[in-house]
Amino acid sequence: MKKKQHPSRRQFLYNIGVAGMGLPLLSAYSKCNEANSNQEKMANPKKGKLGIALVGLGNYATNQLAPALQQTEECYLAGIVTGTPSKIPVWKEKYGIPDQNIYNYDNYDAIKNNPDIDIIYVVLPNNMHAEYTIRAFEAGKHVICEKPMAIQVEECDRMIAAAKKAGKHLSIGYRLHFEPYNLEMVRCGTKNIYGKINKLSGGFGFRAGPSQWRLTKKYAGGGPLMDVGIYVIQGLCYTSGMEPIAVTAQEGVKTDLERFKEVEQSLSWQMEFPNGLIAEGHTSYQDNMNFLRAEAERGVFELTSAYNYTGQRGSTPEGPMNFPHINQQARQMDGIARSIQNGEQSIVPGEMGRRDVKYLQAIYEAMRTGKKVSLV
Repeated sequence: MKKKQHPSRRQFLYNIGVAGMGLPLLSAYSKCNEANSNQEKMANPKKGKLGIALVGLGNYATNQLAPALQQTEECYLAGIVTGTPSKIPVWKEKYGIPDQNIYNYDNYDAIKNNPDIDIIYVVLPNNMHAEYTIRAFEAGKHVICEKPMAIQVEECDRMIAAAKKAGKHLSIGYRLHFEPYNLEMVRCGTKNIYGKINKLSGGFGFRAGPSQWRLTKKYAGGGPLMDVGIYVIQGLCYTSGMEPIAVTAQEGVKTDLERFKEVEQSLSWQMEFPNGLIAEGHTSYQDNMNFLRAEAERGVFELTSAYNYTGQRGSTPEGPMNFPHINQQARQMDGIARSIQNGEQSIVPGEMGRRDVKYLQAIYEAMRTGKKVSLV
């Protein structure tokens, strides 16, 4: 684990032997130290940063994570793991990745001998998350695992146990915990800025094309609930500041039996919270939706574009929300890298991922049985 080293103020003052003049000298020292640090960073942009290896070079890694790693301050793209040899020259040329930092699925475990790589980011189909996360821990690396953490709770338990055994950090790729508009929903809801929430709802859906692994239950574990519905589950929980005690669910009508022969086309569910609030969630691979809405005692606060990679929009009773649009993936990876550097727990830990997989499985059980499923 790489940590930034800073001399303590007390030790510095002791060393120069002029404690009475400490503040002005400390200021001068800090400026000098900062200038030296900036010069070092210019000479070696990777100095002090944690190296990330992306495992799985699909759409998300290619079009979101890799570009975001060109904007990060605490980490950088150090390596790749791919089963498609034709992708290697493209990534080497574009990102300057050395040959010794390029792996395939056969020699993946050899990554343990590579000091350039501190964090492995698992960006594979859902059914592969547990295996490659556990093997990363066995190689002595920290892990960011893309959501959902796994398909079954038992897999999550093994992943968490492997992290503890290795003494390494496990984080889940929940980018919206670093995004200003969603953080404003958290603030308004958990601080009761507009009073108690009386109604809470969210939805995320889009039209999914055919011939992708997300429509195969073996790989995905389910349909849109596993992919985009999990964002809504997250939103309902972090806006309310509570965890549900029970769920009910209803599968939507399938209008395309061929495309959705293995997974649900759409799904609605209800989450019962300890204070009696019933939150409503919706997800679909057929219909477009993207919102998070809370009706409180003194008005509505909501996001009308909640979960996208960019372009969030929202409002409160006081008017439109107005926050900078950031690179969510860069902010997420920097935040996780910083927690590792500082020896602090991630704000998106494996335990949160496990919790959500428990909710996913409970919602599917409620959908299949038509019964309320208790979570306590």
